[in-house]
Amino acid sequence: MAYQALYRTWRPQKFADMVGQEVVTKTLQNALRMGQISHAYLFTGPRGTGKTSAAKIFAKTVNCLHPVDGEADGTCEVCQAIDQGTLGDIIELDAASNNGVDEIREIREDVNYAPTLAKYKVYIIDEVHMLSTGAFNALLKTLEEPPANVIFILATTEPQKIPATIISRTQRFDFRRISANEAYERMVYILQQRDNKYDEKALKVIANSADGGMRDALSILDQALSFGDGQVTLDNALLVTGSVTQTLLGDYLKTVVAHQTDQALAELTKVLAEGKDANRFIEDLISYARDLLIAHEAPELVNLVPDDNFNELLQEDEQLWYQMIDTLNEVQQQLRFTNRPSIYLEVLTVKLSRLELKLAEAQIVQTAAQSKVAAQPTPAEEPAQMVEKPVTPAKTVVPSQPTPTSTIAKANVKKASADEQHVFAVLDVATRGDLNRVEGVWADILAQLEVTKKAMLNTAKPLAASPDGVVLGFDFEIFRDKTLRDETLVPFLMEQMQTLSGSEHERKLVLVTNEEWSDLRSAWVQQHHIKQSKSNAEQAAQPALEESAIDLPEAEAPAPVVQKAREMFGDDLVEVHAD
Repeated sequence: MAYQALYRTWRPQKFADMVGQEVVTKTLQNALRMGQISHAYLFTGPRGTGKTSAAKIFAKTVNCLHPVDGEADGTCEVCQAIDQGTLGDIIELDAASNNGVDEIREIREDVNYAPTLAKYKVYIIDEVHMLSTGAFNALLKTLEEPPANVIFILATTEPQKIPATIISRTQRFDFRRISANEAYERMVYILQQRDNKYDEKALKVIANSADGGMRDALSILDQALSFGDGQVTLDNALLVTGSVTQTLLGDYLKTVVAHQTDQALAELTKVLAEGKDANRFIEDLISYARDLLIAHEAPELVNLVPDDNFNELLQEDEQLWYQMIDTLNEVQQQLRFTNRPSIYLEVLTVKLSRLELKLAEAQIVQTAAQSKVAAQPTPAEEPAQMVEKPVTPAKTVVPSQPTPTSTIAKANVKKASADEQHVFAVLDVATRGDLNRVEGVWADILAQLEVTKKAMLNTAKPLAASPDGVVLGFDFEIFRDKTLRDETLVPFLMEQMQTLSGSEHERKLVLVTNEEWSDLRSAWVQQHHIKQSKSNAEQAAQPALEESAIDLPEAEAPAPVVQKAREMFGDDLVEVHAD
């Protein structure tokens, strides 16, 4: 006899053999036991979950001459004929290739004839959603009032495409996806019955690759057996499914989590060099991240066998895995529309290596916002707080150990400052022209930085500038302090500001938070005795204020001649000096 595929050889022959559909099988068995048989059933669910098998078992059981507790005995004349496919009272129709009105009209004529051997004529219409509109209309009347000895069983993977008028005339049963554990146990049973050797890890890989379909699992198992000469090994299962080993997945994720983009790309190259499928690689990553997510709450649901990589990654923040799964899903959708999946995988690797940094920034923003709301003074407290709040004291900068890649000698390291007096020194001679020149090159400076430092300085911006100094304002104190301690970043910023702005002098950096800047600016204004009333002193000081980079509230408008000059030549070329 010719070889038959495993999914055909081991197709369930009774309800007890079905995997993962206990609710459906129990309901059908009870109906058969009590004689409550409907004239039409609708079986829906993903492919390979047992819809057609359940329909055949139901057809055999309902016609069995000696049923036992809702199961066919398998030995009577009718059961034997059904198993051999020689009983003409069980009619199977594939709606994908027989979807016209003519085929349904033939059924309407045939239902009027009594069954030859069985008690019921059973029509099994697979992929019924493929029927045309006219075919559905032709089937509708027969489906609503068939002869007493006729049963219709409709099977489909897409119930949403079936007219509501058809669904309302059937009993609907939804078949669920078969879990990886259930598929694994079924494969173990089959291999033990066949006396084949197998690796448990290999069967788990196959079960995960089947994606809820028992037929797919057995098809992959069949391939692995053929490739392995009757044995199922882990290497063979990985080759057949296109999956990636757990160790390789763990190594890849470790480099991604550590922001080692270059090493992560090297790990990706290993995956691609082995000919792994891009979609399967992303699915494996999603499964790995899923196991890391649920390992804390439900360890028994983890599919992977925990190893050193898994236990190490388990210490990471859960939010990271949420973000990673979202990113993987997005790229998985994009892969459907490209012929160059390797490019998308490389872009994906870069994205994943930055996820934790984005997560940290989001947490800092949230914490800062909460702190700001909590620190808001009540109307009664606000005047006292405004009077008593001191100017931020000077900070002592403690330089950190220079990195091995630093090209600047330790003795000549250029440092930044957060001292109040240095802020005032810049403000005393600050000009709008200097600030405009620094602002004009700031984006170019950031573009030269590595990812982490660029993300840190994205929260900063120049607030004031003089020929020999720049005040940088940060949204968050943590980023200001990290910049202060960075012995390679500060010299780089100072040198680039001088080079790109074409300045003759090197500008010293003074770093403050935006909250400190408000207080420091007010203190500098008070120190220079600047009043908000329209006095002669204010008018005399106004040109200096206009020249500076300080934004003061309710400042008096410049003289008409100054305004006209600015309109003609621009703010960069006009500088106003007091007489």
